[in-house]
Amino acid sequence: MKDSLQEQLLAEIDALTPQLFAIARHIYDHPEIKFEEFEAMRVLSSALEEAGFQVKRGVAGLPTAFVARAKGQPGGPAIGLLGEYDALPEIGHGCGHHLVGTIALGAALALRKVLSQLAGQVVYCGTPAEEMAGGGKITMAEAGVFDGLDAAMLVHPSTFGRTVMEANTLCGGRVIFTFRGKSAHAAVAPHLGINALDAVLLTYNNINALRQHLRPDVRIHGEITKGRRAYDAVSDLAEAVFNVQATDYAYRQETLQKVIRCAEAGALATGATLSMDVSPTFKEMRTNFTLARAFAEHCAAFGLEVEPADHSRLSETDMGNVSHIVPAIHPFVAIVPGSIQGHTSEFAAATISEKAMVGMIVATKLMALTALDFLTQPELRAQVKQEFGAERS
Repeated sequence: MKDSLQEQLLAEIDALTPQLFAIARHIYDHPEIKFEEFEAMRVLSSALEEAGFQVKRGVAGLPTAFVARAKGQPGGPAIGLLGEYDALPEIGHGCGHHLVGTIALGAALALRKVLSQLAGQVVYCGTPAEEMAGGGKITMAEAGVFDGLDAAMLVHPSTFGRTVMEANTLCGGRVIFTFRGKSAHAAVAPHLGINALDAVLLTYNNINALRQHLRPDVRIHGEITKGRRAYDAVSDLAEAVFNVQATDYAYRQETLQKVIRCAEAGALATGATLSMDVSPTFKEMRTNFTLARAFAEHCAAFGLEVEPADHSRLSETDMGNVSHIVPAIHPFVAIVPGSIQGHTSEFAAATISEKAMVGMIVATKLMALTALDFLTQPELRAQVKQEFGAERS
């Protein structure tokens, strides 16, 4: 039965290939940044709706988020297939999210064809704004969108030319500090002014002094986004943005409070007033290794060598927040030829190459086969759940 279902899945994905190529290319050609992914949402959700999924758009109060659900026989688990589809400003799809969204789409459509023979549900979660500190999944998680899932998967093109099962992520998020002072003529009456730019510079220096006393895994990087508007006037407005990251949530929150105190000290020293905008926190990714091993077992059949994770390569993703709610994996599959740095125009161009399109179909098959394993193997589900429970205790 299992082998027959696998064969049906793979044949269905082969049949879907022209459609998947066209959808991936369409999303690539119409890049949309965080929370503006209306065309990508339309294309992906319409394809699912036409295949018989029940689609709900605008979930969690996010206009470009959606959930599409297909049910098989009564009972059974619900497997979540997560799609991303936001682009980067100017660069376009320099992280390959047009592939991420299409991979999950292909797996969902193929599973829909065999779902009548299975107990359970396939749930496509369209998640906007992974980039630019948008945190679409964070908002969706807080709204309970993922609560009914028994497991969740997202497959990402590798930005380092290797297939790995573990996403090495940082817990992080940005904070914007806005300082308001009082303008004055810098030569005639500087004593009447309050220099907001000085508050920003002091904040930078305070943070640099703080770095020595933080763990090595901490990353703090920022830029001045507003500053002096005229060299001969005291700046009455200045602003800086910082991303504060660490490998675990608790220490990241502790570090964030220290960074905030650095800004408060800058405001106190200059007399400027401080306001801040703190983004949602991207939690660290908790890979469910039981489910990851099931995914890895299928890689060999497609000639993909699964390599150990490189723990020196750290980033952040809002998939981490999902992994704190439900057992989850976020494998990186070698789709793009060679090792090309992500978030670049070169990577964007590589993701639309013929090799990348073929790799996208392989990744679609890997996701679909792993989802099938989860739907059909009670012992696998029990082990996944046991690992997840042990990690949370």
